Amino acid sequence: MKTPDALRHKLRDQWHNGGIRRRRLLGQDQWPLILAIGKPAPALMAGDIAAVRTHIERWRRMKIGEVRWEAVSYRSLAAAVELPISWVLHSAKQWVEAMADADIRQEYRLLSGVIAAVNPQFHPLIVQQRQQVLAQGAEETIRVCAVADRLTPGCADGRPLRALSIADCDSKFLERNRPLLTRLLELRFGPAVAQQGLEGFLGALDESEHWLLVAPLEPGLLPFEQLRLRSSELRRSALPGSHLMAVENERSLYQLPPLPGTVAVLGAGLNLSWLQAPWLDDRTLAYWGDLDTWGLSMLAMARLQWPHLMALMMDAATFSALAPRHAVIEPVKADPRPPAGLDAQEQALYRDLYDREKGRLEQEFVPIELVHRVVNRWRFGSF
Repeated sequence: MKTPDALRHKLRDQWHNGGIRRRRLLGQDQWPLILAIGKPAPALMAGDIAAVRTHIERWRRMKIGEVRWEAVSYRSLAAAVELPISWVLHSAKQWVEAMADADIRQEYRLLSGVIAAVNPQFHPLIVQQRQQVLAQGAEETIRVCAVADRLTPGCADGRPLRALSIADCDSKFLERNRPLLTRLLELRFGPAVAQQGLEGFLGALDESEHWLLVAPLEPGLLPFEQLRLRSSELRRSALPGSHLMAVENERSLYQLPPLPGTVAVLGAGLNLSWLQAPWLDDRTLAYWGDLDTWGLSMLAMARLQWPHLMALMMDAATFSALAPRHAVIEPVKADPRPPAGLDAQEQALYRDLYDREKGRLEQEFVPIELVHRVVNRWRFGSF
C-alpha cells in the first residue's frame, strides 16, 4: 500500500520528465489520472492493525482530487473494511497541487502564463524546454514567440540579425535568444531552418562567415576552379562573365556543363539578398532549385530581387516527366499560398505540388543529359 507522500514523490518525478509533462499539461486525453494506492497485505492486517488505521486516516485527510474506496474482506477481520484503492486527479492543476512543491507551483504558473499568451503551435516546445523558459522568464519568452511569429524566410534582406527591429526588440535580442528562436522557427517552417542556418534562412548577413560556392563554368574565367565568398562580398565584388546561374544546392555542381562566359553560384538557399548587387545589371541570370514548395519559394525570393531571372527545370513538364520514378514526400511544406514572385504557371505548379503526397523532386535526380540540354539552351538564347 502506498502513502500520499510516496505517490507525491512519484508525481514529482513525472513532472521532471519532459514528455510526461508535455502530455499532461497539453493533452486533455490524459485526464483523469488514476494512481493505484494498493491494499494492505493480509499479514499486516492481522499483525499491525494500528498501521492500517494510520494509513486509512492519511487518505481520509486527502482533499486534492478524489480518493476511491472499496470494502475489502480479510479472514482476520469479522467484517469488511473500507480501504483507499486509488487516487484520482482530474486536471493538470490538481496534479500540481497534489505534488505539494512550491518550486513546481511556480514553474506551473510561469508555463501557464506563457502558454496563454503565445501561438498554440509553440506550446509543446515551451513545455518540453521548461528550463530554458525558466532561465529567460515569462516576459522574454513571450517576446521570443512573438518575434518567431513575425519572422519569414528572407525577411532580413541582407541586414545583420542585430539590425532587425521586431516587437520592440533591442539589438542583442535575437542573438541572446537564438537557440529558442531557432527551435520555434523550425516548428513553423520545418528543417529548412536548420539546413540553412538562422542567417541563411532569414536572408541575414552571416557575420560568422557563411560562404557561397562560386564555380566558373568556363576554364580560365577565374584563376580558381572553385572558391567560396560571403554573400556580402558577392554583393560588392563583380564576377567575370556575361551569364550567372544561381543553384540552390552545392551538390548539383557535378551536373552542370562547361559554358563560356558563365559562373555558377551554389548553395545560397534562402540567402539570396546578394542578387541585389548592382554589378548584375548587365548579366543574364538563371535560377535552378529543387522542385517543391520550398524550391519554388526560393525562386520567388530570387525573382523579387531580380525580376527578369529565368527559372530552369522548375516547371510542370519537368516534374511530370520525372515524378513517376523520382518524386518523394516533402517533409515540411512551405506556406499553402504561392508566394509573390511566381508567374501564373508557377503558381499553379506550386499549388499542385503542395496538394500532392509526393510533391518533391530533388535536383540530384534530374538526369545530367537534361540539365546539359536546358542549361545550354539558356546560355545560347534558344528558349
